[in-house]
Amino acid sequence: MRAELPVPVRLAAYTPFPFACDGLSLCFRLDAGRTRVTAASRWRRVGEGLFRLDGELLEVLAIRVDGHTLSPEGYDLDAHALTLHAVPDAFTLETEVAIAPDQNTALSGLYLSSGRLCTQCEAEGFRRITFWPDRPDVMARMEVELLADPSLYPTLLSNGDLIETGRVDEDLHFARWRDPHPKPSYLFALVAGSFDVLSDTFTTASGRVVSLGIYVEAGDAPRAAYAMDSLKRSMRWDEEKFGREYDLDVFNIVAVRDFNFGAMENKGLNIFNAAYVLADAETATDATFEAIESIVAHEYFHNWTGNRITCRDWFQLSLKEGLTVFRDQEFSADQRSAAVTRIKDVITLRQRQFAEDAGPLAHPVRPREYASIDNFYTATVYEKGAEVIRMLRTLLGEQPFADGMQLYFERFDGTAATVEDFVSCFEEASGTWLGPFMLWYDQAGTPEVSVQRQWDAGTGTLTLALSQHTPPTPGQPEKQPLVIPLRLALFGAEGTKLTGQRGGKAEAEALVVVDTAEATVSFTGLPVGGPMPLVSINRGFSAPAKVMTDLRVDERAILAGADDDAFAQWDALQDLVRGTVLAVAESLRHGGAPDASPALDAVVRAFRAARPDPEFAALLLGVPTVGELMQALEVADPDALHEAREAFRRTLADRLHPDLAAVVAEPQDAPFSADAAAAGRRSLRGAAMALLSMRGLAHAPLLEAAFAGATTMTDSMAALRALANLPSDAFDRALAAFRTRWNGSPLVMDLWFGVQAGAVRPDTRRRLEGLVADPDFDLKVPNRARSIYAGLPQGNPVTFHAPDGWGYRFLAEAIATADGLNPALAARLAGAFETWRKLEPGRRVQAEHVLRGLASLPGLSRNLTDILTRTLG
Repeated sequence: MRAELPVPVRLAAYTPFPFACDGLSLCFRLDAGRTRVTAASRWRRVGEGLFRLDGELLEVLAIRVDGHTLSPEGYDLDAHALTLHAVPDAFTLETEVAIAPDQNTALSGLYLSSGRLCTQCEAEGFRRITFWPDRPDVMARMEVELLADPSLYPTLLSNGDLIETGRVDEDLHFARWRDPHPKPSYLFALVAGSFDVLSDTFTTASGRVVSLGIYVEAGDAPRAAYAMDSLKRSMRWDEEKFGREYDLDVFNIVAVRDFNFGAMENKGLNIFNAAYVLADAETATDATFEAIESIVAHEYFHNWTGNRITCRDWFQLSLKEGLTVFRDQEFSADQRSAAVTRIKDVITLRQRQFAEDAGPLAHPVRPREYASIDNFYTATVYEKGAEVIRMLRTLLGEQPFADGMQLYFERFDGTAATVEDFVSCFEEASGTWLGPFMLWYDQAGTPEVSVQRQWDAGTGTLTLALSQHTPPTPGQPEKQPLVIPLRLALFGAEGTKLTGQRGGKAEAEALVVVDTAEATVSFTGLPVGGPMPLVSINRGFSAPAKVMTDLRVDERAILAGADDDAFAQWDALQDLVRGTVLAVAESLRHGGAPDASPALDAVVRAFRAARPDPEFAALLLGVPTVGELMQALEVADPDALHEAREAFRRTLADRLHPDLAAVVAEPQDAPFSADAAAAGRRSLRGAAMALLSMRGLAHAPLLEAAFAGATTMTDSMAALRALANLPSDAFDRALAAFRTRWNGSPLVMDLWFGVQAGAVRPDTRRRLEGLVADPDFDLKVPNRARSIYAGLPQGNPVTFHAPDGWGYRFLAEAIATADGLNPALAARLAGAFETWRKLEPGRRVQAEHVLRGLASLPGLSRNLTDILTRTLG
């Protein structure tokens, strides 16, 4: 590679910063082209070492120690750091720098978005604002003064509580903010610009009245109502479930369009991607409403799990992110169907994190080293990290877990903690040694558990032989056994639930903990002389593992219809369908005709039985994606998998088309409601339209009418996706009508671009080339860029994995261009290549050629170089 390999940062090399800060005052003279930043801080030595501050892209105007300006001989300055020589053991530092927000296309630090100034400092953006030890374990109380032209920036926001506002003169006004809580630099935030605001209040359990504000573009305030409602419900829920009360007089959210992530939890001033704030029936899908509820909750919950208690270093990132994902998942489960929420969480985990664990980018929940921390905001840290917390609760029980959480809040409030600090609280609260459990944080990979049944009909004894194995991952070829909690239940051959005896205790459901390579567990007292019981295992997805049982196809079909655990029922059905589709794909290569009827019959029966619960019924119609199917294979042909998957869906549509057509024909809800029940009905209608479109033009009039008569964005998009499957020009007519109506709404137009990227049609290549040349396409806007360049590999594997490598080249060209603008975006897009080694030889050669060509380009960012280096292995 031409790019210089990044020097890795290692957990083993951690040392505390040798100075502590007793206060930081910041003054910003805001201007899009040249903002001046004055930082005054008080320091005292607490250890041995140099006084070295991070700093990038800063124009130095002055450096003063205790009021004396330093000459160039008094410090060392390079492109990444400022090091002061011979500082006193206690001193005041003042620096003045200038920065250029309008040139900041990386969207890290202080940047310009649609004429508004805003910040993103996690993970290492504060060093682009001023000189500072930009690490999470250096915490300070901050006061901030913002000065700006009131005609350009009438609203001036920062962390904490507003202290004072006023005018300096006719051309300048100011606002002063103070955060009484010490925080690391990654939680600093400021926003300046012209906004509409949706205001409200919240009264905490102790009677504190908190002013709430959501700041949006002019005219968008009504569309922030659902976000505001989600915020207030989150605040109340955290008081009731975790005893956590909000601690400032103000809580503000700002929505900006140019944002690399979903949102950011800056103390008292959350900054959000506008896509996760703005919603109404006409412009937002139910998925958007659900995401808003979840993400607003997530960022608010960070106030305690991330802000009040932060992480000592970035290796502990899951201490705040995995824990907060667990908390927001629990919140969503309480707000909606707990069973459906759990299934959706598992779908996300399997599609994203299992694929990550199986590829070249695999890493532990707590990595041991990194080249670019931006690249470790991953599904492993977030979603798998949440599953680790959930397993902890499963192992300890509800009350010991709750006691451990309270001990953690009390003991580490106001500190920067480690995973060991966190786990020690549960050891103390429960009296349980959790040393072996720590391996979940330090070992990468998805464990595979095999379950074999041994049945003694004469005594009614069922013995389960369990074994676990975790495949090698980069840097960890040898794996140790994990502590794996598995919930299980037994069923008879007719689908009746059985109660067995284990250790002298009758159990209808059992928790089996597998913590060795091999183990056995026996159940007695089962019906003597009967057939071998069926085992429903990993109920509720009690562990993030792949569980393989010896159940026959007919036995899986019984569980798919009879299991009383919603997740287990859905999972049994998915397992049955997955095996069938893989068999069909294999037959396309070698001939033969596998019998798909057991899986089809099971789906039909389960769907019809679940019709009273529309959202669950919609999930039962889902077929594993090509990406999920690829995970089950050592060598995969995406075309064959897609063809097999579509063949199964066509046959299922033929079996169910009267039911599906009746669902689509049902009248839409009026008036619109975003609640779970109404969203579930729309979800089922969308699933029905998707399957009906598999029957070609047979239901074209019904689908076209559904699009024309749609009263919500959910129904519009579901119909549009269905029309994309028809061999006619109905899709293009609908696209034209959609654009005519929504061309002035950027967030809605992101959907318009994305639905075309995900459409498998003969003209997809030409269409994609036209979309990226469209005047409304802008690679510098992350949401718009992702709509095409993430939408293609995620939603259209046939085109992305084209045998001639066109899809790889199309994405690689965009990555190369994006890297010069926004390295974080480029690195995330490059993650689409993580499965390249699983491809059949022809595609594998094409993908490797494109990856090596991309890696050989000069001047690549640290972010992208890191991803490409690990991807190529």
